[in-house]
Order: sequence, then C-alpha cells, then structure tokens
Amino acid sequence: MKEPFFVLVRPQMGENIGAAARAMLNFGLASMRLVDPRDGWPNQRAVAMASGAAGRVLDNAVVHPTTAEAVADCTHVYATTARSRDLTKRVLTPEAAMAEAADRIAKGEKVAVLFGPERAGLENDDIALANTIVSVPVNPEFASLNLGQCVLLTAYEWRRHTVEAEPARMEFAGTEPASAVEVQKLGDHYEERLDEVGFFFPETKAAGMKRTLRNMWSRLDLTRADVQLLHGMLRQILRRRDAVERDDGQP
Repeated sequence: MKEPFFVLVRPQMGENIGAAARAMLNFGLASMRLVDPRDGWPNQRAVAMASGAAGRVLDNAVVHPTTAEAVADCTHVYATTARSRDLTKRVLTPEAAMAEAADRIAKGEKVAVLFGPERAGLENDDIALANTIVSVPVNPEFASLNLGQCVLLTAYEWRRHTVEAEPARMEFAGTEPASAVEVQKLGDHYEERLDEVGFFFPETKAAGMKRTLRNMWSRLDLTRADVQLLHGMLRQILRRRDAVERDDGQP
C-alpha cells in the first residue's frame, strides 16, 4: 500500500461521503474505509455526489463495524480533530502529518487517517486509538470543518509531499516567449516612431525616457504573439494618421 487509508468514522450523510471520495481522487487517493455509516452502505446519495470517476473510490470502500477494526492492520494512525479531548497526544498540522505519513509509508508502514462524523467529530474512544492528532490551524472562533473540506485539505497536503509540482509556470497558448532580439526590435520600432512625433521631450530627458521604455518592454515577459500584436497596433495607428493627413490636405 503506497498511500494512507482515509477512514470516515460513523459518517452521517451520503453526500459528505461522496464529497470525500471526490476530494480523495482529486489528489490521487483511492483507499477509503468506512466505520458504521449512519444510513447504511452502499448509499446512492454518496454515489451521486462522487460524480463519475470518483465512484470507484466508493466501489472499493471497505466497511467496518468499529474504528478499532478499521485500523487494526495499521502501524500508525492519525486522528483529525480540532481539540485533544483531554488526551495527551502529539499534535501536528496537516502539512507535517502528511509529510511524516509519506515517510512512514515509504518505509513499508500502513497508515490511516481518521475523520469524525459531521455532528461532533471524533469521540474520545476513537482518538484514543490514534498515535497522533492532526489539527488544522483554523480560526479558533469558528473551528468546525465540513467532512469533505477536511478530507480535501488533508489529501492536498498528502499530494504536496508525494508528487513534485512546479510552484509556478506560464502556459503558452499556441505561442512561445519572445526572444531578446524580438523585444529589442519592438523597442526600436516604438522608439523610432515616438521620436518622429516629438515624444521624447525635452531633449535633456530623452535618454532617461528611452531607457524607461526599454525597461518596460523587458519587464513585461512578452510572447512572440504579443510582440507581433504590438507591432501591428503601432503600424495601424500610423496608417490611420497618414490617411487622415492625406484627407486633410485635399483641396
């Protein structure tokens, strides 16, 4: 098993089970266990909410009568809760917990994450079975998370620690970055035309104005399509100006 088991303890609404399944599959998880779901199993409302592909998470979900049985084969159990319920436990953020879980699983351990029922969360007897508490650093004045939200957040942190993702990227829609020489020629074009109409005035400030304009072009991270568009805009403006001047010069 290369991923943690997400164990929904006594979930009350089928819609929330379906939402949890969607959240899990969003981040590459498919191992769901259910403990005594209130409305029985299978649940058509869960299937409807899972919406398509995430239905396979529900198809493979294993139902257990008790939390103890659901985690019996696991070597480390995390319990998601907003409070420790007067039990002495190590408490981690979801980020730290999933980083640790990934390390444990890589070493061959079986890991489970408990999520409590919607009304009041995990009970003391459930938390007592866990090795570690996972606590989301939420607003203390409104600490309650929906079951699906909690699963989504935890699953996201799991994927962050197991799948390398670019922190930032640029999507090029049918184009590519403009080369330095293309940007330079664009600058030449604008500088030449602006010079013709006396834009760089007074002369004592002309050099600085030109430098500022060049710096602007280089700062924009232009694509080749952008450069072509800006050339075309300027040409069209000049054509229109020349046409107006010709019309004005007619007798």
